[in-house]
Amino acid sequence: MSSWVQVPEKSDFTIYNLPYGVFKNKRLTPRAGIAIGDKIVDLSILQEKKFFSGIDLPDEIFLKDNLNDFIALGKSITRKVRERVQELLMNDNPELKDHRIRGKVMVNRKEAQMLLPVRIGDYTDFYSSKEHASNVGAMFRDPENALLPNWKHLPVGYHGRASSIIPSGTAIVRPKGQYKDPNMDRPAFGPTRRLDFELEMAFITGKPTKMGESVSTEEAEDYIFGFVLFNDWSARDIQAWEYVPLGPFLGKSFASSISPWVVVIEALEPFRTASPEPEEELLPYLKYEGDCAFDLKLEVYIQPENGVENLVCQSNYKYLYWNTVQQLAHQTVNGCNINIGDIYASGTISGPTENSYGSMLELAWKGTRPIRLEDGSERKFIEDGDTVKMRGFAENDGIRVGFGEVSTEVKPAK
Repeated sequence: MSSWVQVPEKSDFTIYNLPYGVFKNKRLTPRAGIAIGDKIVDLSILQEKKFFSGIDLPDEIFLKDNLNDFIALGKSITRKVRERVQELLMNDNPELKDHRIRGKVMVNRKEAQMLLPVRIGDYTDFYSSKEHASNVGAMFRDPENALLPNWKHLPVGYHGRASSIIPSGTAIVRPKGQYKDPNMDRPAFGPTRRLDFELEMAFITGKPTKMGESVSTEEAEDYIFGFVLFNDWSARDIQAWEYVPLGPFLGKSFASSISPWVVVIEALEPFRTASPEPEEELLPYLKYEGDCAFDLKLEVYIQPENGVENLVCQSNYKYLYWNTVQQLAHQTVNGCNINIGDIYASGTISGPTENSYGSMLELAWKGTRPIRLEDGSERKFIEDGDTVKMRGFAENDGIRVGFGEVSTEVKPAK
């Protein structure tokens, strides 16, 4: 397929992608859009000018500051809207290309401020990378028994803090809290000394359930609207002191960053691949059929203040031991109800090689192997003034679908 919109080479936002997001600028109130190249298609103008006349859409459905009400219309509607926009953007279609309204419909992406794409009610963070769990277990427990007994039997997860999830471009402040190193007699209080990123992907649910209902692995993808990049910020020293016996709390809840464009699951179809083979016999509710993983290349960069980007990690979404359909099946098997706009993060995505580890904890191996940047400085963890950027994309037979980036600058503690 080709579009009349000029799409730069290696752009994530091709005619094959067309992700949904929410934006505003100096003259426009928050509204829904679709990204292509360096442009945003203003969906509210297309609706106003009757380009969606064959689709049953409520008035002003796109003039909102989140996508929840639109997603609630169901995949039969959201798919039709995306397919109609794809049709309008095709090179051989003059409907929008030659229409006088074209200039109002196409908004420059660099002039837009991206907002959180959905209103997030709940947020779950899983722990689904065997490599990551093994690395952490080897560091903090017994290297010969790095994985806890339950890990290969269920997708471990915890309920995170939805209120502190922020869109790309929003800076964070270094968090403060208690920490206690092994050589300390008593805990101390202050800014974290071990601020870390975690390279993750997250899916967003687009269909609710009632309490008592569960979603099977066969049904799960009907409930998944799309995906975003996810940086689960972590204060490792605070986390290490607080997490026993109930798990992460203040070491995680201060911030998580997401990319603003939601890539719908349909756009990822060409990139399906097999998940790793289970190493234990799975209980029936976690068994699945077909290829439920996606071959998505993931990258992490550290950019010091006034410096250049340094590529520090290259991983892949397909490395996850537990895939999305298993995660959602496990989330709901006890009857937990889910809602539109809920976010489910994968957990750190680490691969089998040292350059594919998805956190500084692993890349610098608990601070014992610092990473050297191009300016000659070293990093054991993230420092004030650093900007962490995560990017993800898939490419196959000339088709490219990407997520843009999630970028976050770290400000000093207050």
